[in-house]
Amino acid sequence: MADEAKLQIAIIGAGIAGLGAAIALKRHPAIDVQIYEKAPELREIGASIALGPNGMRTLERLGVENALDDEIAFRNKSKYPMIYRHWKTNEIISTDSHVGHVKDRHLTARFYRAHLQEALAKHVDPTRIHFSKAFESVAFDSAIQKLRIAFTDKTTATADIILGADGIHSAVRTFFVPTSSTAWTGWVAFRSVFPSSHVAHIQDLPDEATHFWGPDRTFFVSRLGRDLFTVVGSYQADPAAPDAPYKDSTWNSDSDVDVLREFYKDWSPLVRRIVDAVPSTRVYPNAAAHPLETWVLGDGRVTLAGDAAHAHGGAFAAGGSLALDDAWAFASAILHVFPADAAASASGKPSDAEIRRALRIYERTRKPHTDRVMSVVHQTNKSKVARYSRAAEPETDEQLRARIKNRVDPSWIHEHDVQAAFAQAVADEVKAGIGAVDRVSVGEQARL
Repeated sequence: MADEAKLQIAIIGAGIAGLGAAIALKRHPAIDVQIYEKAPELREIGASIALGPNGMRTLERLGVENALDDEIAFRNKSKYPMIYRHWKTNEIISTDSHVGHVKDRHLTARFYRAHLQEALAKHVDPTRIHFSKAFESVAFDSAIQKLRIAFTDKTTATADIILGADGIHSAVRTFFVPTSSTAWTGWVAFRSVFPSSHVAHIQDLPDEATHFWGPDRTFFVSRLGRDLFTVVGSYQADPAAPDAPYKDSTWNSDSDVDVLREFYKDWSPLVRRIVDAVPSTRVYPNAAAHPLETWVLGDGRVTLAGDAAHAHGGAFAAGGSLALDDAWAFASAILHVFPADAAASASGKPSDAEIRRALRIYERTRKPHTDRVMSVVHQTNKSKVARYSRAAEPETDEQLRARIKNRVDPSWIHEHDVQAAFAQAVADEVKAGIGAVDRVSVGEQARL
């Protein structure tokens, strides 16, 4: 049950961003965090997920050491974040590389999403997660000077601050910004996760995360933790076409593995052998929305994190890391205006002005970076639609090889320094004459 004497923070959504924010705030003696999740339980939703060095560092900063363990985190032995192969010859055409200094435990890793969520959940008091709580609306209750949240089951909860971390189709985001609903990008992923034994017999099976590129689609394979293997096929359509396949498909729905086999019937024998071994697959239609004008909503008491904040529609496999950095930055902004030592000295809860300042600092820390990510991703999505359209000229092998080599370098996304961005946001706030001098204690800085 929420403690109204403390600063009440309601997190809508028990995904990566929501759990991460709860972990980052849990040691503050005067902050009460409650998580409201629409699902009836934490269950296996989604397939594989990647974390770059920024996400891995944030896991460590949050104290989620169990998520860095090799048992659930698979890292390429070569230390390359990604290896790119030719669809017909299997030859390695290019690789991604880490640009800055990256410790081995922070190297890009692949997880089964359920394993990562489970690792995060172990650091959250289960009594603080409330299931079957689908967000419906929120209003300020002047009688108690708090936000009153209404759920679809007709129950309510109160909070001083709301963090909407309820995914790409965020009900919190669209409640405050109705025009921010997502639209299909035309891209569909066919994701499969299964025991590695299904592909153990395949000669020359890639033992590192590998992306095969072809003229009209890609094919991703990787090992995951706990002896699992993942395969991701793809299909690109024109989202504006009235007869576009998968136009009305739903996220994480069943599909026919024979469709996947048909997609790759002309690819290399190695790819075909892998596809033939896939026991089942599921469909994940990609969606995106335009960047929001501001993340500070609800008269300065509501903000967003993860896909709810930046519905990017495929950010170079960076969505998980972006969510973790959001979580850390949100908590850091709250602790900046309401440090634990200030609470212990009986200074009371932060004022409305301090809450608004915390959310502005959070926005200054994250929004410029995620807006840039969304801009690049949206342009990439437009290029895919144009390249794969029926009117487009067939791509030559030479053009394909050049496209692989000249792809966007994602290192600025995967190695983004959220700590430096937070420090700059605080400095900018002070320079603008809006915020007070940093009150955060040395102890809190060290912990985060």
